[in-house]
Amino acid sequence: MSRHTLATFLGEFTGAVRRWPSILWRWEARLKGVEFQGRSLFLGRPLISVVKGARMVFGDDVRIGSYVRANPLACFQPSALRALAPGARLILGPHVGISATALCAGLSIEVGEHTIMGAGAVVVDNDFHHPQGEWDWADDSRKGARPVKIGRGVFIGARAIILKGVTIGDRAVIGAGAVVTRDVPAHHMAVGNPARILVPGEAPAHLRVR
Repeated sequence: MSRHTLATFLGEFTGAVRRWPSILWRWEARLKGVEFQGRSLFLGRPLISVVKGARMVFGDDVRIGSYVRANPLACFQPSALRALAPGARLILGPHVGISATALCAGLSIEVGEHTIMGAGAVVVDNDFHHPQGEWDWADDSRKGARPVKIGRGVFIGARAIILKGVTIGDRAVIGAGAVVTRDVPAHHMAVGNPARILVPGEAPAHLRVR
């Protein structure tokens, strides 16, 4: 029995139609200062800002999901990519894929090739605000910022949060909803809030925590 029912045909057709505006969103990103090192696919319109003196670079075949149906879990928001301060760097390597993801760099965020991030993941290298005076708060994405580096082939689960100063090694896995505040070695897994590092190849895994 063919899988191509009327419903699947309509789904595939509307999916193809949704890809057409990708060209427009890429041009908008280019006008905002994004540097493209090959083709990229925008599934919906992301939120992008690059302040003067900052850099945002997308490697070849970067895929950015922002419309609701761009991810099996649904995108509840557009992807947001921000280079917030002069000198800030936000670099996505080749074949990186994100959906409804927020990446905000006040200093430096680098994402290695073939890394993918689930719906609602957040990566930040700064605190955005710091105390000022007795009760006020000042906006300064550079103050206290520490670079974030994510390796190659990393999987970051839905709604995980990667905080400033974290380095994640190649082929690591970050569990859904994890809050990562320290480095994750290559081929390890981080789960929970705050995230615990699980040692690979040992059982039971949930007891092998460093």
